[in-house]
Amino acid sequence: MFRLLPQGFTARELRQHVAPLLGKAPHELSLGQLTYDLRRLRLHGLIERLPKRHRYQVTDFGLRVALFVPRLWARTLRPGLATVMPDAAQNDTALRRAFERLEHAMDDWCEATRAA
Repeated sequence: MFRLLPQGFTARELRQHVAPLLGKAPHELSLGQLTYDLRRLRLHGLIERLPKRHRYQVTDFGLRVALFVPRLWARTLRPGLATVMPDAAQNDTALRRAFERLEHAMDDWCEATRAA
């Protein structure tokens, strides 16, 4: 999401999106925690700070990682955990099946494009 912002993003904008993922309200996420997370992302090369500004942008490597990790989860970890713990999560809703059809269609399209 932050990759599309031409001016980059600020810590305040990031806080609005990260806090709910951690189960907190945005005001509950301290500036120190956010600064630590930004520093770790920067040191790992996922984001870079824009010169002379308190704004950041996602690097090309960061985008590749952001696209790779969900696919890793979907293709290896989720099926592996499903075999180890089959009764842990029965999530067979119509919405889930629709997303799986969408994912398969995207995979098929990527394979067809790669073959061409």
